[in-house]
Amino acid sequence: MLRTQNLRIRELTPIISPYSLKQVFPLSEAIALRVTEARTTVVDILNGRDRRLIAVVGPCSIHDPKAALDYAARLAALAKEIEQQIFIVMRVYFEKPRTTIGWKGLINDPDLNKSHQISKGLGVARSLMLTINGLGLPVAGEMLDPITPHYLADLITWGAIGARTTESQTHREMVSGLSFPVGFKNGTDGNLQIAIDAMKTANHPHTFLGINNEGQTSIVHTLGNQDVHVVLRGGNDTPNYSPDDIRRTEEMLAKAGVPKAIMVDCSHANSYKDHTKQEAVLDSIVEQIVAGNDSIRGIMLESFLKAGNQSLTEPDKLEYGLSITDKCVDWDNTERMLREAAQRLANR
Repeated sequence: MLRTQNLRIRELTPIISPYSLKQVFPLSEAIALRVTEARTTVVDILNGRDRRLIAVVGPCSIHDPKAALDYAARLAALAKEIEQQIFIVMRVYFEKPRTTIGWKGLINDPDLNKSHQISKGLGVARSLMLTINGLGLPVAGEMLDPITPHYLADLITWGAIGARTTESQTHREMVSGLSFPVGFKNGTDGNLQIAIDAMKTANHPHTFLGINNEGQTSIVHTLGNQDVHVVLRGGNDTPNYSPDDIRRTEEMLAKAGVPKAIMVDCSHANSYKDHTKQEAVLDSIVEQIVAGNDSIRGIMLESFLKAGNQSLTEPDKLEYGLSITDKCVDWDNTERMLREAAQRLANR
């Protein structure tokens, strides 16, 4: 018979099931309690019951588990030091959306060589998240592939839907079933309405195709996620974190009848993609909060051990602690910036 399907599929490779991976890297009672408590804290901050500021801090993407744990140990110590003012959640991003092509993250290509050992990537990711949670540091992830949460969601405190996927119906429906709070970024062009529409969509129950814990294709029925909010990241190289931008955002959220909780991404278009300008964004946000703003509940900061980034050309010659995706603030400046922010917030 003449073939009419899989004409452009080179190969189909079976993959480990979520259930099986969780048997290899099980969730302990202690870590389950930490994740639950951290989620509750984030929800309390988003709803104004806790006056602290959420800070989602860490590398643009994780490519080196050793460097990630080095960074996590430092961040965990800082988190305890400033916990009265700032609740830190570490960025542990294993999936990267690409404008065209490029390295898609540690899960998709853990060996950085286009071998795409995805089962290995999922194992490395889950092991790393367990270890970081074990340090007492909650983790954040970007929800990109709708299958991935089945493997990792039990370890995540806060999730993000990126600017390229906020308008995706698949991702909006996925968020409606996630067990943790999620921030929707405005579009890459700065469009805020798509994030607000996404929030409203995710609030409601949905039914769609997915997989179960055994990896079987299943009909997924969700309950809706009320713990969603907007993340401002600027657009078309134009920032959107000024007091006027925040007021407009508050007005749009109120008109739509969705929570008036705002997180500001200090990177991307808000810093003109210049990592050295992230501090100016953070300074402005803290200044607005100290001046009385009560809708800004969180910030995001792209930070790693060393400043800047490097190209992924020769994987065996990469510089330790330096991002291979977006440029990041170095550790010393990250520590200083967050300490100074906490001191200013303490004087509110």
